[in-house]
Amino acid sequence: MAEKRSAKQRVKGYVKRLLGIQPPPPTQPKNKHLWSIGMYSGSSPLDLRPDDRFPNPILTRDHVTDVSAGFVADPFLIQADGVWNMFFEVFNRRTWLGEIAVATSKDLAEWQYQQVVLTEPFHISYPFVFEWKGEHYMIPETHKTRTIRLYKADVFPYKWSLVHTLMSGKRFADATLFRHDDRWWLFTETSAQMKHDTLRLYYADDLMGAWTEHPASPIIEGDAHSARPGGSVAREGDTLIRYAQECVPRYGLSVHAFVISKLTTTEYEETPASNNPILGASGSGWNESGMHHVNAHRVADGKWIAAVDGWHPATAAYVAGDA
Repeated sequence: MAEKRSAKQRVKGYVKRLLGIQPPPPTQPKNKHLWSIGMYSGSSPLDLRPDDRFPNPILTRDHVTDVSAGFVADPFLIQADGVWNMFFEVFNRRTWLGEIAVATSKDLAEWQYQQVVLTEPFHISYPFVFEWKGEHYMIPETHKTRTIRLYKADVFPYKWSLVHTLMSGKRFADATLFRHDDRWWLFTETSAQMKHDTLRLYYADDLMGAWTEHPASPIIEGDAHSARPGGSVAREGDTLIRYAQECVPRYGLSVHAFVISKLTTTEYEETPASNNPILGASGSGWNESGMHHVNAHRVADGKWIAAVDGWHPATAAYVAGDA
């Protein structure tokens, strides 16, 4: 919230107006999208839609109880001991930084917000969470540090510690990890000008070992329609599906899907799953104007669920809590 101005400040402002001097506009968060989180379901990771079992949006900023939230976005699901854990970004409108929080559910329909579980002195988002050899790990986006940082759960899901830096030296956005042919693979967007148009691919034999950039990388360059990751890679049988955000003519419009047809340490090929986005603006409500994330999980034969997000327009002042 803006602080009340002193009498001296008011007089200075009055004099400047008389002299025709315009004060600079107040600083506001750049993001004017009011993001919320929903659940979709479908017959495949390419066929996802609203489901009457899930009262969307399932999570909004109003559910956050421990910080003053501007919005919630970037949901990732992981199941542990029969409980679904959803990690997501909370935009803290007091610090104007992203933080990571968790909510829990036993049925995917009713969610209980728990708490913020990870903060840093810089913006963090896109909390890619996964389990490996009995441990839980998270790779949140930390592009402000020009690194990809790996965190490990000390007490799952509430306490996390930095254990390793996977890569450094670029503005890595939305790092997305997956296993294939006994290797680790990682997509990340790296445009230095934040144009969302450059997708790189890396691989490693060991999670904390040396990472090698694929010889075909950057696999996308100069194309903000399909470069920036839009959620975890989905696997349906032997098929790998990559999700990408549509970032032009503006950020956060829709999600496209691409079927990876060839992936080795020397070759990479993919094809669009459709000519149209698989997720996009609904025209009304919580996702009126766009969607940009999908985290899909197979829950039964022929059944998939997905955590998604969407937005509708809001003024910067409203997102910041000044309205």
